[in-house]
Amino acid sequence: MSRHVERLKAAVHYTVGRLCQKLSKDHRREFSRQVIAAIAETTFRQCDIFAKDLEAFARHAKRSTVSTEDVKLLARRSTALSIYMQNKSEELNQGLKKKNNGKRKSKDTEEESRE
Repeated sequence: MSRHVERLKAAVHYTVGRLCQKLSKDHRREFSRQVIAAIAETTFRQCDIFAKDLEAFARHAKRSTVSTEDVKLLARRSTALSIYMQNKSEELNQGLKKKNNGKRKSKDTEEESRE
């Protein structure tokens, strides 16, 4: 296993451990080290599957870059996740439109001031 993969696995394990600590405090439940390790390993494997699926979706569309449509396609089997991803995608698109409209207005204002 490469050093990069080992570091990613360690980061996932650390994050899962922190989340379990927070849940332990909030719900007065304990998580054993084995449970934390199992959750971390499952999470890491699922992320690997997601990454391969995203690459396959993009490749199928004859693209070399994963798009938001690929991510939404990946989330399709989980209704809650799919709705969340759709809402986030719309938020991002609205943010980009506002940003682009602001740039256009400043260019229009600039051109008007020259005339």
